[in-house]
Amino acid sequence: MKIVVIDYGSGNLASASRALALAAEMEHITGEVVVTADPRIVAEADRIVLPGQGAFADCALGLARRPGLRETMFNRVEAGVPFFGICVGMQLMAQRGLEHQVTKGFGWIEGEITEMAPPDPLRLPQMGWNGLNFTQSHPLLTGLEPDDHVYFVHSYALTGGKASQLLATTDYGGPVAAMVVEGNRAGTQFHVEKSQAVGIRILRNFLRWTP
Repeated sequence: MKIVVIDYGSGNLASASRALALAAEMEHITGEVVVTADPRIVAEADRIVLPGQGAFADCALGLARRPGLRETMFNRVEAGVPFFGICVGMQLMAQRGLEHQVTKGFGWIEGEITEMAPPDPLRLPQMGWNGLNFTQSHPLLTGLEPDDHVYFVHSYALTGGKASQLLATTDYGGPVAAMVVEGNRAGTQFHVEKSQAVGIRILRNFLRWTP
C-alpha cells in the first residue's frame, strides 16, 4: 500500500507520517508512507492524507501553487482512492472558507468554514483535549467509545453542514463539527496525529477502510 501525505507547505508532515506508519505497522499493512508534492507519486497513491494548519486561504493557495498537485489529487480521489483531511485539510473539503476572505473549497461536503463564537468564559482558539459525540455509526469509528478525547487547535469550524455527512461533534459552548465523511472522503477537525491512541485507532480504521 502506498500512503501519500500531501506536502503543500502546511501541516504537521513529520508527525502525520509517523502516525500513519505506526497505524500501518499495527494493522500489519505492508507498504510505505511518502510525503510528497510530486503529482506523479500522488497518481500512484492507495491512500491520500491532506494535513493542514494555519489559515484556510493560505492552505488553499499553497496547494494550488504546486503544478499539477491539486488536479492529480482530485483525479485520484474521484477514482475511488480513500482521502483523509486533517484540521485545515478537513476544512478545505467544504464549499468555501470565510477566514479573512472568501476562498473556494473543494466542495466535497456541504457548508462553509466560519469563525467560532463560543460563549464566555470560553476563548479562541479552542485548544486542548475534548470528547467526541458520535452522530452515526461508520467503519472509521470502529473501536472508539463515546467521549473519547482528541486534540483540537482551531478558531474556525464547519457551519451549515449536512447531517448525513457528519460523523462526530465535540462540545465547545455548543456542538462543533469534529469529523465528516462523504463517500471515500473523510476528515477530522482535530489532529489525529496528536490524539494518541484514539488518533491512531482512527488512522488504523482509515487504512482498512473500503468505501
